[in-house]
Amino acid sequence: MNKQDVKKRSLVFFLVPNFSMLPFSAAIETLRIANRMLGYEAYTWRLASTDGQQVLSSSGIGIEVNSSLADERKHLGGENRPSMVLVCSGIYVEDFSNKSVNAWLREVYNRGIAVGSLCTGAHVLAQAGLLSGKRCAIHWENLPGFAEAFPQADVYADLYEIDGNIYTCAGGTASLDMMLNLIDQDFGENLVNRVCEQALTDRVRGPHDRQRLPLRARLGVQNAKVLSIIELMEKNLSEPLSLLEIADGADLSRRQIERLFRQEMGRSPARYYLEIRLDRARHLLVQSSMPVVEVAVACGFVSASHFSKCYRELYNRSPQQERAERKLTLSAIAR
Repeated sequence: MNKQDVKKRSLVFFLVPNFSMLPFSAAIETLRIANRMLGYEAYTWRLASTDGQQVLSSSGIGIEVNSSLADERKHLGGENRPSMVLVCSGIYVEDFSNKSVNAWLREVYNRGIAVGSLCTGAHVLAQAGLLSGKRCAIHWENLPGFAEAFPQADVYADLYEIDGNIYTCAGGTASLDMMLNLIDQDFGENLVNRVCEQALTDRVRGPHDRQRLPLRARLGVQNAKVLSIIELMEKNLSEPLSLLEIADGADLSRRQIERLFRQEMGRSPARYYLEIRLDRARHLLVQSSMPVVEVAVACGFVSASHFSKCYRELYNRSPQQERAERKLTLSAIAR
């Protein structure tokens, strides 16, 4: 290979406490395999943290890093300047807030360096003000809270999104797919196929492939009418549809819908609709600082008292207790 044909890309993986190991390791292993197939280090990387100290992942495994935030700021003007920075986070990302990190990420982006995230890292990018008007992806479990916290971001439940120089990935094995896209940009399909063979991956998923299992597989339901009604419900959580409106949309009578839901779901359509709204509320309670009354409104409840009553009946604790338990969990982790 001629020197002028040699392509290299340097990446910084910035680790946030409680980051997820799966997307982190999948991204690095994909790049490692690409290097092995090429026969040279086309991709190099280093790990960074706020203070240069070890970072604990959500699985309790501590990872040593190569540099601190201060080191990385110095590298921006020298030979160790990266070509891409990826923020790696996981659970409890909503509680990570660091003005120095935000300023550094903005400086990285303003210098023309690609910035991205794995798993819930889009939350950190949004805090830094980098996702306004940008398409982005985040793990489906965190999407409700993220959308409420950062309405200016154009968030999707996709595997990954690339918008200009911003790369965001939903986590899990989707980081492998985003890295394969990067490799395809740099070296083409042939190398991507060779990496896939080594990684025992039988296909490259596109950015807009679904994150979650299809409803049919997730719920174990085969009836197409019931599935279409559930999809309609999931799209209308903040302003719930009446059973009459649902019946009109499904071209069925109310009685037929009642019978189908009791047969397929073991509960009435109203009860099922209530449960998925409360599930959305639970995610908002643990992933955001929204007041309980705002969570109630966001999930289609007309009053906080009615919301609290329904929540307690389903989860055996109040919304306030749910949030208090989360704070205790965070305090235990911090110790």
